[in-house]
Amino acid sequence: MNQDRVYARNLAMQFRNAGKPMEWFEVLYAQGKDGKAVIPWAEMSPNPNLIQWLDAQQIRGEGKTALTVGCGLGDDVEELSWRGFHVVGFDISASAIEWCKNRFPNSNAQYIAADVLNTPESWNQGFDLVLESYTLQALPRSLREKAIEKIANFVAFGGQLLVICRGRDVEEDAGEIPEPLTRDEVMKFVDLGLLLESFEDYLDDESPPVRRFRIEFKKV
Repeated sequence: MNQDRVYARNLAMQFRNAGKPMEWFEVLYAQGKDGKAVIPWAEMSPNPNLIQWLDAQQIRGEGKTALTVGCGLGDDVEELSWRGFHVVGFDISASAIEWCKNRFPNSNAQYIAADVLNTPESWNQGFDLVLESYTLQALPRSLREKAIEKIANFVAFGGQLLVICRGRDVEEDAGEIPEPLTRDEVMKFVDLGLLLESFEDYLDDESPPVRRFRIEFKKV
């Protein structure tokens, strides 16, 4: 296994065991920014699973707002901005947000340090497109339900939510971080009033391939 992923997983478990399950993100990004660690999920390019969806749906964002949950180093934010959206990207890690601003000094997007479990009320029902990519799978299952509720609430009426995550069947072991989601977990967005538009269950192009869910919801 990639040693950078092993290090990140061990760091996450260390903080989970200490009762601080959200604090490891800042530690890892701060170390990464200083060259002391590698962010194993940071490809320094937009998520291809997002690009495929945007291209297939011919998504354009002129006159629309978008929110990127757990934006990391900002590549997905910049992709949505390039496609015309007025984008807000947020991450719990202040170091990640500073890194984004340094990488994209002329960006039209807004980068904000915020915890998905404690976001500004002004974001509620405030975005035409909400992107949740790989954040839920990095959270303990004890926090996912609250995070799902918060994410659902970001979507404006008539707006879309795109969720991209690792997937598994309910009888499969969740394994180590990042822990894949089940269909039942993802479908909690429907329980919160969102309409399921599409559900893709597929193997991606990584080597070895990773099972992914790509799910589109709409708030009506």
